[in-house]
Amino acid sequence: MKQSLVRVLVVDDSALMRKLIPQMLAADESIEVVGTAMDGNFCLKKIEELKPNVITLDLEMPGMNGIDTLKEIMRRQRVPVIVVSSHSTEGASVTMRALGLGAFDFVTKPKDATAHMGETARELIAKVKAAAECKLKPRMLPGVPPKPEKAPVSSASPNKVVAVGVSTGGPQALEYVLSQLPGDFPGTIAVVQHMPEGFTDMFARRLNEVCPLRVKEAQSGDLLQPGRVLICPGSRHMKVKRLPLGDIVVLCDEPRVNGHRPSADVLLRSAADEFKTKAVGVLMTGMGDDGAEGLGAVKKEGGMTIAQSEESCVVYGMPKAAIERGYAVRVVGLDVMAATLQAICGRGAGSDSGTTGRAVRAGN
Repeated sequence: MKQSLVRVLVVDDSALMRKLIPQMLAADESIEVVGTAMDGNFCLKKIEELKPNVITLDLEMPGMNGIDTLKEIMRRQRVPVIVVSSHSTEGASVTMRALGLGAFDFVTKPKDATAHMGETARELIAKVKAAAECKLKPRMLPGVPPKPEKAPVSSASPNKVVAVGVSTGGPQALEYVLSQLPGDFPGTIAVVQHMPEGFTDMFARRLNEVCPLRVKEAQSGDLLQPGRVLICPGSRHMKVKRLPLGDIVVLCDEPRVNGHRPSADVLLRSAADEFKTKAVGVLMTGMGDDGAEGLGAVKKEGGMTIAQSEESCVVYGMPKAAIERGYAVRVVGLDVMAATLQAICGRGAGSDSGTTGRAVRAGN
């Protein structure tokens, strides 16, 4: 039986982008651009008329801007939206806001259309197809104060190093989980979120505003401290390392792994190598299989390994790859991920045996 085409509506005030985006998507025969719109008002009318499966949305438009348009789409039609963002600081800020409002994911406009068109096209096609297959879930609000009080910086060593790999759907999922962890969480959390350079700093700032934990974009030499979350910068790899004077993160510019830099595999393998049984590996929502083998390395060294459950993922690629290879000791819903991490790291129940009943133990 012939597979139905993914119907895409392209929304951008730039005539050039309204021409380039359909050209990029035309490289995949399973995608059909059913229309374009130059602003939010036209977009909302064309959604009713054309019934697209996915929308690509520029955020910086005159009249009804992209944020207001996105709010209306989420309120009325709940069609998956992929933001097409500029590389600017302002572009990163408004993109983070769009992801918080329910946008599926984003791609950045190529700085040099001729040099990077192919790379942008491949990324856009993959995300359009993933968006068409996903089921939009209601946004899970953390329910925490806008500016929670931070715990004092601790000079103690973390009792666990939690290495997290996440991609599509990650910003909302991470905000939800991290906002539920206490400021005196006894472990350090190191995160690889697939995101371009410049956007990770804005993402870390956003998380720091809404989470009791202390969150920052990582720099080489940053100490691994209890209650601290370090977000890997876009375009770099991040490793964790044990040193006599303190455990730190190290950034490097080695080649891409699994097509990614940063790569979750790089972080997870370093956690396994350096911290053995003190390592906790976590794979959350995202496309592809980055991090699966790294999670296997953590398990091999005696660390705890966790994969997010299918029903709570926006995209079930990364956790699924690890589960199918037998690397996930536990499969955990997003709603109990924070409680699971607290139990494993010694809070609440005091041991990993205290994990709530909704966490599922996978086969060894």
